Amino acid sequence: MAGPQPVATSERISLAREQPVRLGALNIDPASRRVAHDDGREEFLEPRVMQVLVTLLRAEGRILSRDELLETCWPGVLVGEDALNRVMGRLRRLAGGIGDGAFRIETVTKVGYRLAPGDHAPAAIPRPASEAVRGPSICVLPFDNMSDDPQQAYFSDGVTEDITTDLSKVSALFVVARNTAFTYRGKSFDVAKVAADLNVSHVLEGSVRKADSRVRITAQLIDGATGGHVWAERYDRDLKDIFALQAEISEAIADALTLKLLPGEKQAIEQWDTADIEAYSLFLMARQYYEAAREGDQRALEAIERLCQRATELDPAYARAWTLLGIAQTWRHSEYGLPLDGGMAAIDRALALDDSSADAHAFRARHLWKRERNAEAFAELDRALALNPACWSANAETGRLHYTLHQFEQAARFYDKATSLPDSAKGDAGMLMSSYRALGDEDGMRRAAEITVKRTEEALASNHVNGAAMGCVAAYVVLEQEAKARDLIRRALLIDPDSIRMRFNFACGAINYMSDFELALDLLEPAFARMTSDWLEHVAIDPDLDPVRADPRFGAMLDAAQARLAGAGEPLPRV
Repeated sequence: MAGPQPVATSERISLAREQPVRLGALNIDPASRRVAHDDGREEFLEPRVMQVLVTLLRAEGRILSRDELLETCWPGVLVGEDALNRVMGRLRRLAGGIGDGAFRIETVTKVGYRLAPGDHAPAAIPRPASEAVRGPSICVLPFDNMSDDPQQAYFSDGVTEDITTDLSKVSALFVVARNTAFTYRGKSFDVAKVAADLNVSHVLEGSVRKADSRVRITAQLIDGATGGHVWAERYDRDLKDIFALQAEISEAIADALTLKLLPGEKQAIEQWDTADIEAYSLFLMARQYYEAAREGDQRALEAIERLCQRATELDPAYARAWTLLGIAQTWRHSEYGLPLDGGMAAIDRALALDDSSADAHAFRARHLWKRERNAEAFAELDRALALNPACWSANAETGRLHYTLHQFEQAARFYDKATSLPDSAKGDAGMLMSSYRALGDEDGMRRAAEITVKRTEEALASNHVNGAAMGCVAAYVVLEQEAKARDLIRRALLIDPDSIRMRFNFACGAINYMSDFELALDLLEPAFARMTSDWLEHVAIDPDLDPVRADPRFGAMLDAAQARLAGAGEPLPRV
């Protein structure tokens, strides 16, 4: 029998083509960069970290030199020695956090590295996806809105999201993230191609028709390899039965896939956080504004606040509505100074009702930091990440707090994670780029710039007046496209001249990447006239502004903004 074949170091590891692997107490899915622990915890590895792990696994115990690893995982890129050291440190933390020792990373002095088994040897070695199909896995495509009113699409979206969430509670099933699945909305596609592109075994599609007090849901579970129907059903129910119906569909899918639900999983699927259908509908309406709201859209923030306030009036115990209300109020206070409590009361109420909300813990951390309770803020973030390592807000807020403390290495790590998540915000890659710039990491900065430009152009292709996307001009300069950056600034200021966030991002780009201080100050002057206390706190710590802090014009604008807040009786920023 032939021995293990050495890994081909001339060919870069493609994570999308790697099959899942069992490693002791870990289920490792390279395609999603997800590591699931047997105790229910989850974490996501950075792309380079997962590539190195896969390379070591495929070497099957053979020692790999630093050069081999660099050639495979950093092809054509010049990196410092500390880059590989950081990756190995991350893998050792993963191994050390398992408890029963699934593997060890051994350093062979002056030779290289190898992956050695701990108490439990690897159960399998990953191979290209063409050689094996991912285990039970599913993509829940957006259910079609078949209601007479096109505006009812929020309801069919909500049903899709809740079924996706319920299926995600089944530990034996990999579920494609909602944001990835929703990229297929409104498009013609071949189900088999969707399954192949996403490397899933099954696809769920369906439709929702809501009329008066009735709801009809059809659903079809399709085998990704054959295109055949594994299971299909149509449900006609009273609208008030929607919660039980969603659980019923999720359990039927698990049964069709011959997956046995653990008692805790079944209980989690059948647990509803409200029994009030009107409150639920209002929450779903509010949730459709979430993406625009987190980019600072004032109307979206106000809509969420009104809808969630009404939902919590109808059901005062509706934890998800309280959480979304608190998030919207937090952003509204940060961007526009209202409401005065900044959403802290709503967040506290949400956690009193449901302490398992990673989002609520993440946003409570922001309020604690505002009150100079940094240790408690980090404890809240640790709790959020423990509850859901893939929670966007937990990673973004952790990155934000490290950034405000000028802990840029940690900030980069969490912004990198936030950027990699399916529901990443448009600004995450920009903050990652700024963190790398502060660290002097030009390779990282360029990589973040490439992500930023790609997302900017995708956003502008569908919405030509997207201020959040237009604000990322620095990325164009990093990629030697300064003329395009200046043109984008001109167009954006004509379209949305009052956006503080966009002006601020433009100014940071002009300072650090164009060396055009006058342009930056021209951009900042109208923004300073309207900045809130939270904005001025960020001004105080942002390293991107350091080159102009000594400029008399900058100092005068800052003094005027602080005097304006003091005169209005508003709290002065924490600096």
